[in-house]
Amino acid sequence: MVQSEYSLVDIAKDSIPEREAGPEPGPEQDPEKEPRPELGTKLKIELTRPNPDDFPDDGLQAWLVVVGGFCAVFCSFGWINCIGVFQNYYEHNQLKQYSSSTIAWIPSTQSFMLFCPGFIAGKMADELGPRIPILLGSFLHIFGLMMTSISTEYYQFFLAQSVCSGLGCCFLFYPVLAACGTWFLRHRALAFGIMLSGSSIGGVVLPIMVQHLIPKIGFGWAMRAVAFTFLGLLIIANLTVKSHLPPARRPFHFMELVKPFMERPFLLLALAAFFIYFGGFLPFNFLIVQGEASGMSTNLASYLVPILNGVSTFGRILPAHVGDTFGVYNVMIILSAFGAIMTLALWLPAAADAPIIMYAIMYGFASGCTLSIMPAMVAKLGHISQLGARSGALYAFSSIGVLIGSPIGGAIQNDQHGGYSGLIIFTGVALLFGTFFAVLSRAALVGFKIKVKV
Repeated sequence: MVQSEYSLVDIAKDSIPEREAGPEPGPEQDPEKEPRPELGTKLKIELTRPNPDDFPDDGLQAWLVVVGGFCAVFCSFGWINCIGVFQNYYEHNQLKQYSSSTIAWIPSTQSFMLFCPGFIAGKMADELGPRIPILLGSFLHIFGLMMTSISTEYYQFFLAQSVCSGLGCCFLFYPVLAACGTWFLRHRALAFGIMLSGSSIGGVVLPIMVQHLIPKIGFGWAMRAVAFTFLGLLIIANLTVKSHLPPARRPFHFMELVKPFMERPFLLLALAAFFIYFGGFLPFNFLIVQGEASGMSTNLASYLVPILNGVSTFGRILPAHVGDTFGVYNVMIILSAFGAIMTLALWLPAAADAPIIMYAIMYGFASGCTLSIMPAMVAKLGHISQLGARSGALYAFSSIGVLIGSPIGGAIQNDQHGGYSGLIIFTGVALLFGTFFAVLSRAALVGFKIKVKV
């Protein structure tokens, strides 16, 4: 495949491997030089190594985009990261007549809605700029939370929180990814890490905020307070996030969604993302209830998700900075394997407070990298003007794992009559499969060479 052959050369040069098919260099032709057109033929425009001058990599506007993106990610992915609080709350309150597996469809569908329509949101950002999808996402997210505040039935929670609010999160998340990538090249992974740390900080602040507000002002006003907080932050996002590139305004073709999967490195990376998201969200959903089942006090267990998300802040920023130096693929593979090992070696035998808290710390750091560094990896596999659509295509594929992972985990837990060993093994094995496919994706780019930055 021509695309894959070019990818091997471009990644070795630390460039972006999206090229039009053209004549391959002959024995006497320098592959680094622009190919010359033959008589009677039309020269096709090829994308070469990205020019650093095209990316500001610094300046007030570039970092304002990061600030606005941080606010949008805080409100979207940060909200998704605290869904474990609602799993536990609904089991003991409004939806206590339903099983854990049934209730798990609410947070898992909300996560699914964040990822699945990602191609549409990313494509809108590429073609129209980020402003329109961010404005749409702001309305849907806040409206969904307001409707959740007055919900009393299962279907109402599902439609308001899972579908409407989740879809709003999607239109907030992908446009800021696409916009941020157009401002940075040398420090791209670091910029992504800082921006996506908003999801970790949101995952710390929001669970504590919700759990303290509900006993004082009730569930309805607690949700409205969150919605008004998001309104202020999303005003900042709408005013600061913009793309460095003009909107492409290209017509939509369905093959743009399918074409990336014809590239072997992208397909293998998509499979890696599928399995990582398949099992990677289960600790966020079930760590609180598993801690309580192991004898942890309700008050201490309520801080497990904030601890996990708080540590993941460092897991998003520090590995991203290292990834700019040693390669994002290399860093992601190491920390993904580390998360799987910690799940099987630490969480599985954990039966007391200390090892469960230690697992929250260790997995929080590992998941902070593996769940946030994907956009920087996708940027290695295509032109930056297509980052929104290609990231959306990858996340749309992996969203299937997000959707079915938590209900499957809940069903395993129900079959064990409250036991969690099967759920934990399921999580660890899924993460190992994700690591395996990430290794294969890297091998498709540079082979099994270890000392290669990719």
